[in-house]
Parts: sequence; structure tokens; C-alpha cells
Amino acid sequence: MKNIKRPLIAALLLALAAPALTGCVAAVATGAAAGALAVVDRRSFGTQTEDEGIEWKILGNAMNKYGDKVHLNQTSYSRKVLLTGEVPDEQTKEEIGRMASGMPNVVSVWNELQIGPTSSFQNRSNDAFITSKVKGRFVDGGKFRANLVKVVTEAGTVFLLGMVTRQEADAAIEIARTTSGVKKVVNVMEIISADQARRLDVPPPESTSTQAPAPVKEN
Repeated sequence: MKNIKRPLIAALLLALAAPALTGCVAAVATGAAAGALAVVDRRSFGTQTEDEGIEWKILGNAMNKYGDKVHLNQTSYSRKVLLTGEVPDEQTKEEIGRMASGMPNVVSVWNELQIGPTSSFQNRSNDAFITSKVKGRFVDGGKFRANLVKVVTEAGTVFLLGMVTRQEADAAIEIARTTSGVKKVVNVMEIISADQARRLDVPPPESTSTQAPAPVKEN
């Protein structure tokens, strides 16, 4: 009996520990992935953090005031905010735009909110699918680093944000324009020079140069 109980106890302890271990692994993986993305983003880490904070504040304020009366997507890139979704009337659209403009650190606001009923789950799923297709084609095309361009899709209209060169912007627009299901492409990317891009770009960890160590002087 003693020999049977020990494996059972060990199995129970492992089962109880598994969720905690899984959570730790997920947290580590998420942190590593987030760190890798931050490295290859042309925004500074501080700007990325501010962008996330702006998005959460806008969403929180809008939900507190309007609840499920609005469908709001708020995207901040380099402190420039894009508002998409549906609102019941022009007054609500203007109020949300003013609220976003008044947020600390917000530089400008593109208010693309549409007046009408909130979109269905099926429509939002279709928009998410279009976004994934555009991003996938960015990767397949290999003309620029795909993570440099943020893609937001609303009712089949694709909005492109990012800090890119003219060549990168043209490539992104062409890929998005020719993706099935896309009705319209709206370019809200910031154009920078090739020199600026080179200064802002940081090579991924696996691409860092492996320079040979300096020779050791003999005594």
C-alpha cells in the first residue's frame, strides 16, 4: 500500500503545481515576446508604453460614459490616435474625439468613427480575418519588416499606421489594396527618410554581429 500511495501523492502534487508552472512559463514567454517586439519597433520603448496607456485611458473613459452604446477601437501610434468603430450620433462622435484630444501626451487624433448601429460579431470577425491576411502578406512579401506597419480594419476599410520610408509605405499600401476583402485603404503612416530609418532600426538579437574577440597579448 505504501508503494501505491507515494506515486499517487506525487501525481497529485504535480497536478496541483501544473497550473502555477504553466502560468510562470506563459508569463516568461509573453515577456520575452514583448521584449523582442519592442527591440524592432522604431518607436522608443517609452513611446510604446505611452501609446498603450493612451489606448487604455480612452477606452476606459468611453466605456464609463457610453457603455455598449458605442463600438470603439482606439489605436495610438507615436501619440497619434486613430478612432474607428460606430457611434449612435454626430454628437457622440465629436465628444469622443474631444475626449481623446484632451488626453495627456496625445499629439493628434484621426476621428474615423462612423454613425450607425454597432457592428455584429460576424462583421468584427471578418475584419480581424482581413487584418490577419494583410499582415500575413506583409511577411510573405518580404519588402519590409512586417511589424513596422500596424493594421486596423473596420468594416472592410484598412487603416495603416507606422513610421516608414516612402518605399515601405508604397509597398504596404499596394499589398493591403490587393488583399481580398479589402474595400478601401487609408494611409495614416508617418513618412521618414531612409537615414532616419537606419538610425532608428535596431538589428534583432539573432542578427547582431559576431565580431571575433581581440587577440590576447602575451606577457
